[in-house]
Amino acid sequence: MAEPVGQQDRLFYEFDIEDMVPSDHLLRRIDRVLELSWLCSEMASHYSHLGCPSVCPELMIRMLIVSYCYSIRSERRLCQEMAMNLAYRWFCGLGLEDKVPHHSTFSVNRHGRFRRSSILRKVFEEVVCGCMTAGLVGGEGFAVDASMIEADASRFQRMAGAEVGWTDKQRASRPVRGYLVALENDNPPTNPERAPKVMSPTDPSAAWTTRERHKAMFGYSLNYLIDLENAVILDVEATPTRISEEVDATETIIERTEQRFALKPERLAGDIAYGTDLSVYSQAHLNKVDVAFGHL
Repeated sequence: MAEPVGQQDRLFYEFDIEDMVPSDHLLRRIDRVLELSWLCSEMASHYSHLGCPSVCPELMIRMLIVSYCYSIRSERRLCQEMAMNLAYRWFCGLGLEDKVPHHSTFSVNRHGRFRRSSILRKVFEEVVCGCMTAGLVGGEGFAVDASMIEADASRFQRMAGAEVGWTDKQRASRPVRGYLVALENDNPPTNPERAPKVMSPTDPSAAWTTRERHKAMFGYSLNYLIDLENAVILDVEATPTRISEEVDATETIIERTEQRFALKPERLAGDIAYGTDLSVYSQAHLNKVDVAFGHL
């Protein structure tokens, strides 16, 4: 009978993190086709030459890809997993002794240089271009759909939409400031024809919804435009969970796809919730493409 294992009394170890990641691991397969060498030069103008050394933007983008692939919704949890998982460290170029960025780094950059530079959309579009180069995008048939995401706002803390009176404390929060600024834009987050019944005092842009037989909640929709050949997502736009907003977002992503990638579909499919509004738009702007709306 062998002796118990697990004693950690050695001073030096021969260890290569490269050997710990299987050849068929998902992150290794992604790394073979992911090209982000352009990212640092793209972001250079958004960093100061003064102050403490910053976190590499490619490292943060790779960490966000890990969180997407493995459904890690919390950035605090992502940093914890990154510290323990060798495959995650290998994919992000971190050695065993390299320090994992603090979770607050992501929120600071997301509301700062990432937003100003639109770098997340540029990374997304580079990936789409890679799929097009590899022949994975047909460009003849598109599908539109939206996925609902619950907002980080309590459904028990709400106020009537017609009785909104923002206090100074509420106006100081980032979500309320962003909402008030968005109201003055050409595409406000509310339905211009009808005031919302209830609103969240902590996230007023979120829409009150009971869609898909879930509990009533505040939520957002991620609106996708998908190429039907290999289910490649060509564009995405986030909106409050309102049908009018989703139809407008679909028009936006169809037009943006044509501008960015010169793709205009011959067929457009969607579920019945989009109704006739999108059909009228499609016939007017997409050279009378075949439009099918039903239960997908």
